[in-house]
Amino acid sequence: MRVLLTGGNGFIGSHVVEALRAAGHHVVVLDIGEQRPDLDWSGVTYVRGSFLDEAALDGVLAGVDCVVHAASTSVPPISMRDPVGDVEQNLVGTLRVVLGMVRHGVRRIVYMSSGGTVYGVSGSALVDEDHPCHPISGYGVVKLACEHYLRVFSNVHGFSFLALRASNPYGPRQAASGVQGLVGTAIHRLRQGMPIDVRGDGSAVRDYVYIGDLAMAVAAAVTSPACGAMNVGSGVGLSVREVIEAVAGAMGVATEMNFGPASPSDVPRIVLDCSRAAVCLNWTATTSFDVGIRATLAHVVPKSPP
Repeated sequence: MRVLLTGGNGFIGSHVVEALRAAGHHVVVLDIGEQRPDLDWSGVTYVRGSFLDEAALDGVLAGVDCVVHAASTSVPPISMRDPVGDVEQNLVGTLRVVLGMVRHGVRRIVYMSSGGTVYGVSGSALVDEDHPCHPISGYGVVKLACEHYLRVFSNVHGFSFLALRASNPYGPRQAASGVQGLVGTAIHRLRQGMPIDVRGDGSAVRDYVYIGDLAMAVAAAVTSPACGAMNVGSGVGLSVREVIEAVAGAMGVATEMNFGPASPSDVPRIVLDCSRAAVCLNWTATTSFDVGIRATLAHVVPKSPP
């Protein structure tokens, strides 16, 4: 199959490139950035451009069998500071992708949604896809709105869609910006001997999925007949404090955490029930957190000597 991957130069997208290529697909990447140097781009058609640009989309959608829409211009904190920009870029941008698919007769889209934000606050130990969605952040609202538009347009135009509600991915190539991605941030700050800033008391529980596992789920979703929404996570909950302590332990260093006010847009607990993915994609996360952390650290470039 010929697969268009938006955002293929990013953390998630770069691993999806590898998974799709390993599955035998021809991958076309649309991304605004220059090709990252830490990935073998052999056999990949790489086009620099934005999914917000209708002309750029028309240039890459011809002959495509499936779109994997992984590009995003926002993360949860930014979505709350600039909700108008989030809607204008990510909701409207996704609609541009969908309308481009309709123009070019593309029959399937796999959309990277968010299992950590679309559900909102839940008292359930495990959250499945039938759980009510009441997001408490702008990021979750936009992700859920994109899912709704995909359902509406798929009914009208006859293409199929699968929204993968991914949990918190981590692994090699994750940025250390501190904006999103606790594991990457923790590794960076611990390597620098810096304290780690934590929103709240560190008790918030999340589901963390190793990026290689997530990429395999995306590759399986491309050829699956499954439609609708599907959770993709580990099904294991870890608190922020537990994650930081596990990373520090794997690195063999001490850690210092600075606790601050909790964010009202952060849910206290979210762990995903991924039974549907096991049945429909024949997929389960197989990488334990300890193994995933060691694999991540193995790809970290050693610090230069002082």
